[in-house]
Amino acid sequence: MEPNIGILPQNRKAVIEILKKLLSDEYILYTKTRNYHWNVTGPQFNDLHKFFEGQCGELDIIIDDVAERIRELGSKSIATLVEFTKNARLKEEPNTYPDAKTMLNNLLNDQDSIIRTLRKDLEACTKYQDAGTADFLTGLMEQHEKMAWMLRAFIEGKSI
Repeated sequence: MEPNIGILPQNRKAVIEILKKLLSDEYILYTKTRNYHWNVTGPQFNDLHKFFEGQCGELDIIIDDVAERIRELGSKSIATLVEFTKNARLKEEPNTYPDAKTMLNNLLNDQDSIIRTLRKDLEACTKYQDAGTADFLTGLMEQHEKMAWMLRAFIEGKSI
C-alpha cells in the first residue's frame, strides 16, 4: 500500500533511491570496519579492536534505521550483498589488510565521504519536500561527524 504522507509519489521514489545508496554505503563501511576489527594488529591492538567494535555497533544501528526509513516511505529495502555493492558509492578493498594507522585513515576517509554525501542528500530531500528524511539525514550526519572526530583523535594520538 502506498503511503499517503504528503510527499508526491515521484518525490518519494527519488528519496528512496537516495536512501538505498546511503544504505549501501553504510553497509560497505560497516563491512570494512568489521574487517579491521578482526584483522588489526600492533601495539594498540586491544584499544583498536574495541574501538572498531564500537563503531561497528553504531553502524549496525544506522543500517537498520536507514532500511526502516526506506520501508516507512513505502518501499522494500535492498538487503543483499550484490545490491549493496551495486548501489554503493564507497568501494570495498578485498584482500587488503593494512597497518593500523592506514586502517584508521581509510575509515576516516570513508566517514568524511559519507558526511559530504549526506550534505548533498539533505539538500535533495529538501528539494523533494521530504522534511522527515531531511531531519533523519541531519541526525545521521551528526553521528558520522562524531565517529569521524573519534577517528581523527585516535590518529592524532600517540601510542603508549
